[in-house]
Amino acid sequence: MAADPPGGRTRRTVGWWRRKSLRFRLSAVASAVFALALFVAAYVMIGVLGQALLTTIDDAIYQRARDTVSLADAGRLPDEMTTPDGTLLQVIDGAGRITHATTGTDRLVPLLDAGERATAVARGSARFVNGEPYGIPHVLRVRVLSADRGQTVIAARPFGEVETSIRTAGHVLVVGTPLLLVLLAGASWVIVGRTLRPIAALRRGADEITDTARSRRLPVPEARDEVHSLATTLNDMLARLERADARQRALVSDAAHELRSPLASIRLQLEVALGHPEGQEWRETAEGVLEDTMRLARLAEDLLALARLDERGGVPGRREPVELDQLIPQTAERYGEAVAVRIAGRSAERRTEPEPGTEAGAGTGTGTGQPGNGPIVVTGDALDLGRVLVNLVDNALRHTTTRVVVELRAEGADAVLTVTDDGPGIPEADRERVFDRFTRLDSARSRDEGGAGLGLAIVRETVNAHGGAVHLEDASPGLRAVVRLPLS
Repeated sequence: MAADPPGGRTRRTVGWWRRKSLRFRLSAVASAVFALALFVAAYVMIGVLGQALLTTIDDAIYQRARDTVSLADAGRLPDEMTTPDGTLLQVIDGAGRITHATTGTDRLVPLLDAGERATAVARGSARFVNGEPYGIPHVLRVRVLSADRGQTVIAARPFGEVETSIRTAGHVLVVGTPLLLVLLAGASWVIVGRTLRPIAALRRGADEITDTARSRRLPVPEARDEVHSLATTLNDMLARLERADARQRALVSDAAHELRSPLASIRLQLEVALGHPEGQEWRETAEGVLEDTMRLARLAEDLLALARLDERGGVPGRREPVELDQLIPQTAERYGEAVAVRIAGRSAERRTEPEPGTEAGAGTGTGTGQPGNGPIVVTGDALDLGRVLVNLVDNALRHTTTRVVVELRAEGADAVLTVTDDGPGIPEADRERVFDRFTRLDSARSRDEGGAGLGLAIVRETVNAHGGAVHLEDASPGLRAVVRLPLS
């Protein structure tokens, strides 16, 4: 069998772990943390318990040794020494003989020889001594103190009771710790499951949202936690997607409706021409078909412009300085005398002068003169801003009776562009509605004036993308479109 490549087993382990559910992984990690904490706690507890018991024994044998030293110094040691707590005592004179001892203690051999007793006295602390050579089947904890006249007192106590207590505590921990760990792991599983329940509800709610249940929303938990914020954010996203989907469906539906009329007209004209070729005016038919084809071309261009605006997400295609006082006259040149352009500088106005033999102010070309105080510059896309003016002028020309006036001026921190006609105007209640896509007033539809209802929608979205605003207002008579763009 081929050996695993380096890291292969690790990758399989990581992959297995990642395939497990979030509940399992959280519960497993929590259980591992609990196990480590319980192990450390048990280790510390055993250590603290042993140290506490050892300190207790050291204090007890020290106290017995001090009492015995006091009696030895006073010469009042009894012949038969006893201790209520089982402490073993030996009193050794300067010659190394045991003069007094408790019952059960060797009276011939000291627990420590002379050198060990001297070392123990110098250290001033207890030590462990094996009791088997002295007939005591336990490890002893021994403390040595010196008395007057060269006497030495040895106090000892079996350490077996401490070992028994520590062993008992260890057995309890060995049995109880796994049980406690199982209990904590089960509690973690339940708590994690309850914590993830709102997420499971979100998943079920998302699974129930289909094309036929687009308006449904995800359940929002009552707790004001991260899951509540997630559910709220997802519901907001669903609302935006629903609006975008509705807008797209409306766009497709309206576009299909707008395409139907010119296509039906083209089909009808061609069918009539082919059905009666002998009496057909082919030039007239070609002109009619061309007119409908131009309508289709304008609609396609408008749809493409809206698609590009939507694709860019409300930002201009380019960001570059645009001199409006140069762009506007150049764009308006295509309309000839039908449009009058008036451009005012920051302090002085400049007007288009009428040509000799024409009526003043009646739409006399697009001369620009000189600005009063520098150019009017904004930041954005010159092509998009030119389309704004074209759409506004085309819309005004379809309704005006005599002329269209385009004015540009700097006002504070804004460049203000106005396009004014003297037509019938628009009722105030409809002035916002006409900025919606494929919105045309009934009078415009009845006259079939060639617009598809996209021009003003393109104007508003383009102006908004450039950080500006556009609105319609009464011109008495006529209508005025006002565009505000921030100056560079």
